[in-house]
Amino acid sequence: MTSTLFIDSPHRTPTPKRSLFAITEVRWAIAATALFLLGVAAKLADSAPWTWWTLLLACYVAGGWEPALAGLKALRERTLDVDLLMIVAAIGAASIGQVVDGGLLIVIFATSGALEAVLTQRTADSVRGLLDLAPQRAWLLLPDSREREVDAETLRIGDEILVRPGERIGGDGEVVDGSSEVDEASITGEPLPVPKQRGNEVFAGSLNGTGVLRVRVTREPKDSVIARIVEMVEQASATKAKTQLFIEKVEQRYSVGVVVATLALFAVPLLFGAVLEPTLLRAMTFMIVASPCALVLATMPPLLAAIANAGKRGVLVKSAVAMEQLGTVDVVAFDKTGTLTEGTPQIVGIITEQDENEMLALAAAAEQFSEHPIGRAIVAEARRRELRLPAAGDFQATPGVGVTARVSGHSVFVRRHDSQHNTAVEVVVDGRQVAVIELADEVRPSSQAAVHELTVLTGQSPVLLTGDNHAAAQRIAAAVGISEVRAGLLPQDKVQAVRKMSGNVLFVGDGVNDAPALATAHAGIALGHKGSALTVDTADAVVVGDDLRVVPAVVALARRARRVVIANLVIAGTFIVVLSAWDLFGTLPLPLGVAGHEGSTVVVALNGMRLLAFGRRPRVR
Repeated sequence: MTSTLFIDSPHRTPTPKRSLFAITEVRWAIAATALFLLGVAAKLADSAPWTWWTLLLACYVAGGWEPALAGLKALRERTLDVDLLMIVAAIGAASIGQVVDGGLLIVIFATSGALEAVLTQRTADSVRGLLDLAPQRAWLLLPDSREREVDAETLRIGDEILVRPGERIGGDGEVVDGSSEVDEASITGEPLPVPKQRGNEVFAGSLNGTGVLRVRVTREPKDSVIARIVEMVEQASATKAKTQLFIEKVEQRYSVGVVVATLALFAVPLLFGAVLEPTLLRAMTFMIVASPCALVLATMPPLLAAIANAGKRGVLVKSAVAMEQLGTVDVVAFDKTGTLTEGTPQIVGIITEQDENEMLALAAAAEQFSEHPIGRAIVAEARRRELRLPAAGDFQATPGVGVTARVSGHSVFVRRHDSQHNTAVEVVVDGRQVAVIELADEVRPSSQAAVHELTVLTGQSPVLLTGDNHAAAQRIAAAVGISEVRAGLLPQDKVQAVRKMSGNVLFVGDGVNDAPALATAHAGIALGHKGSALTVDTADAVVVGDDLRVVPAVVALARRARRVVIANLVIAGTFIVVLSAWDLFGTLPLPLGVAGHEGSTVVVALNGMRLLAFGRRPRVR
């Protein structure tokens, strides 16, 4: 009784969510239930036996043909499927005249199978809902300034599209003109609209606000964030958690054991003169209650539901194994640059005895041809302040030193050096220092909250592992609330640091140099917004946006999924032990055994479906 999560290709016509009646298992379960009720009613009304026998046998066919076919296919592959055990038990009950009891087994078994199919479909629908957000059409800007409406899937890197107010953005790209606020909640989980202007990245499927944007496509449709979400969840549905693999390994031997025990319960008493009908009935009841249906459903549905939930929050968990690993982390290690910080320097102060804006304009004029991050930061700050940059000539860059240029008839030298806590540049005009500009890699707004929540969640403060100098690392650590800092680490040093940490380590990083540590850690999360391709490929999960608070949220979700799996295993195991003991040492009525066994299957299925709920962050505990 297994269902497969299947998500359509990202390039397709949007389809509405399937109704319950569109699911095959649900329709057959309804048909089996209706035939069973009609058969019981006919029997109670003292109709001719052939009437209610026909209705009940039709119930067997409606509710049992699909699991019987699956069981026979498994048997041909020399494996024993629990579906086949249920069908054999139902036929055995009918063979001794207990056709109503067998019909009840078929109905409840078909209903639990339908519930599993509904869970699988809802998981797929929750991911498909993200996919359907991507518009099928986009307004392509032509070289002659005309517009043409095209299929979004035909867009190519370098194409420019026009996005009007209220429209969804047709492709992942960069804003080249215009400004607006964009609702990215469906992609990144960020609840508030994000301001977008020239140079900012936008995602396919996000909703444009009141402005008009001109966007240059930077990713093929098949490589968009939405398409990656779908691909990763499809891959996740094909993987199996360690708990699930263990259960499936045991299931075959266990099922064989159930068959052997059932035959023994039937044959041994007969050898000692027992009556056929009650002996067969007891054996059939044992086969039903001892079958591991609920155990099989205990693990994967909750984990797949959690993966779909995480996808809606803007975290792509790559597999059920990864979700299971995230639920067992004890301590978290962070990279600094680009993870806890923005990854780009920003001006934090200008020391000068002259006009601050005039000195900044001189430095920006000299740096405007530079490709160095410090130079770009100075130019960006000047433009933010809307300063006019004088013309510059004789530009020359010296690696590791700075730049020189002739600006408004003056020789301007912007010389770089490190101060105790920040990076600083000296502005030297005609040989005289006139200003010192201090820059720093600023902390992400979400870093402090993420560190605090992870501390509460794991019971210990995260660790900072960085290749930066100790002073800069300590400044960032103090700002976000981290007490343990290990600085000046090369990639191999980070790997050794992760290996020496006690417990299951979750490493969070973004750069190429973080890939070895991500691969070494018990679980790894990469920041996909600016992270390198190697890092994203290596990590177990990927954060789509910039909000680090989704890291503790997904760890809490994984822990919740783990608790649900454990609870499901306990529920299923308890039902099997209690009902089997009742049948072996007492007299368990077949209908009660059927209701108890299949009821446990329904309970674990519904318990797993709770993890599909989306709307608030899980409590950190």
